Amino acid sequence: MSKRVLLILLLLAISKFSHTPHLLVTDPSTWINSSVWNHNATLWSILHPDSKFYTSYTYGFNLEFILRKIAHLSFFGLLGLFFYWNLKEQKHRYVKALICVAIFAFLDEVHQAFIIGRDGRIVDVIIDSFGAAVMLFVLYKVRKSLTR
Repeated sequence: MSKRVLLILLLLAISKFSHTPHLLVTDPSTWINSSVWNHNATLWSILHPDSKFYTSYTYGFNLEFILRKIAHLSFFGLLGLFFYWNLKEQKHRYVKALICVAIFAFLDEVHQAFIIGRDGRIVDVIIDSFGAAVMLFVLYKVRKSLTR
């Protein structure tokens, strides 16, 4: 399977999960819930300075929370790797891959804010970007050690 196909499939998978309302990582039966758009939401209502987009989480610290954050780190770490693989050999390839992930993570969180039963948070954009940064750093270190 080509690198480009892997990238597209992962982008689609992340988008599908983001589009799934009331998603619970611990309950696979929720992974196929039908999506419901919040038709009252607007881009301004989501991104205005006092919106919950910029607040911390309202749910507790439990197994579901931990698994969600591990999923964010893992999926977006892979996404960083796949973006890196799809960028031609060029200067600042790691940085460009990280920027691509950060932009997609932001758009993904905004998208989630339009889905009933989901919410978008800037904190998740940071977690997603951190996952990609860690993966890209590990890749950098491995590649550097192999060239010695």
